[in-house]
Order: sequence, then structure tokens, then C-alpha cells
Amino acid sequence: MKQKTRECIQEASKKADLILLQELHTTQYFCQSEETKYFEFAKKFEENIAFFSQIAKENKVVLVTSLFEERAAGLYHNTAIVFEKNGEIAGRYRKMHIPDDPQFYEKFYFTQGDLGFYPIQTSVGKLGVLICWDQWFPEAARLMCLNGADILIYPTAIGWFDGDDELEKRNQLYAWRTIQQGHAIANGVPVASINRVGFEPDLSGMTQGIRFFGNSFVCGVQGEILCEASNDKEEILYACIDYERTKSVRDIWPFLRDRRIEHYKDILRLHGSK
Repeated sequence: MKQKTRECIQEASKKADLILLQELHTTQYFCQSEETKYFEFAKKFEENIAFFSQIAKENKVVLVTSLFEERAAGLYHNTAIVFEKNGEIAGRYRKMHIPDDPQFYEKFYFTQGDLGFYPIQTSVGKLGVLICWDQWFPEAARLMCLNGADILIYPTAIGWFDGDDELEKRNQLYAWRTIQQGHAIANGVPVASINRVGFEPDLSGMTQGIRFFGNSFVCGVQGEILCEASNDKEEILYACIDYERTKSVRDIWPFLRDRRIEHYKDILRLHGSK
């Protein structure tokens, strides 16, 4: 997978200054079952950093990766490392919201992130990197943008079960894309969502496997789709991001100006009742 990724980065770098990869792209999606042997993948964290640092430098691109981090003995994170064009680490983000759903048993593997919602400064702008399950939380997108993000980026691993009926599949895809377009509109920033694609069996044989539904996309500040991928094949997507348009749309749709923060204190409650 790493060599294939290298080849795709080399190809994409002919047209792109910023390259984004899907969630946990160095291995299969191992969270389909709870297996302690998969913690071994995290032992290659530093090796993977060196590998992708060199690729970013060779191709002169800003590169957003998603890696399994062993922070200390028994302490692991789902971590995005962002590399500058010279291969240096521009910053990192540790996944804040960790799911625990059938075949997405991430709480078994990952500790919640502790770095907050701060964009990473790069030569191509301030990147608001979040990861997959973070997609569903408007608070995360809002805080990234209040802290100056020029774009929201979501490395992702989400898919269907083959047993789902067609209506359920359509509803899941619609919800997934709509919530992210909503983040773009509400915050006045472009959004890029990079999903895995294709069927991945559970290597433990304990579950039915996941058919990752692809549909990676980039949308503009009004939620308009700039480019989108299919649901069944690997693709490199290209999009041109116009930061000047971000300003012009925010000037006519000043949602951030009109927030009533003095009345939002109840958002800190787990439940709406006092």
C-alpha cells in the first residue's frame, strides 16, 4: 500500500501543491475487529514518518497523511501528520472523536486526541485537519475555522455493509456528504473529504467486511461540489481552491459575524435540560 501510495503521490504532484490521503492509508482498515496483534502496526509510526517525509520532499508537495501512532506503552492515537514541501513536519492532529460501532471498533485501538482544534500552518494555507468520525461534529469544524483554518480536510474510512439495502446505502451517503457541505457553508470554507474505496474483508474472519463507498469530494464555500469520485474505483481527484472566493462569500454571508456567543453556553451541556 505504501509503494502504491508513493506512485499516486508522484503522479498527483505533477499538478498539485497539496496532496491529501485517506484515513490509515498504510494498512488495511484493521478496526473491523478487536485484535491486539494489530497494535504492531503502530510500531512503524516513526518509520512511516520518515517514509512520507521523504516523499513530500522529493515531490515538493504539502502532504497530509493519516498514521497509527504509538505515543507511549499502551497509548495509541489515530494521527494526521502534515509535511511541508521540504519534508519537515508542519504539524499534527490527533483524532478527537473516536467511534465504537459494529466493525468500526476504534475505541479499542485509539485514545482520544489531546491537541485541540487548531489548524496547521503550511505554505499552501492553514489546514484544518480533522479525521473521519470528526465529520459529524459541527463543533469541531467551527472551532477549526474560528482558529483560522482556510480549508477543512477529512481523511476518512467509511463504508457500507453488503447486507444494507439500497435505501439505507443512499441515506448514509446522503447524510455523510450533506453534513460536510453544511460545515463548508456554515463556516465559509472549502471542504475536502478523502475516503477509502473498495471491499476490505476482516482479516480475522470474524465479521462480514466493509465495502468502503469512496465518493471522495471537494466542495466550495457555498457547499458546491468542485469534484467528486466514484463509489467503486481508485481515483486521483484534482481541485482548484480559490481563497479569494472564501473572503467574497463571507462578506455577503457573514455567519461568523452574527453569532450570538453570549447565548451559547448551554452547548457545553451533555443534554439540553438544566
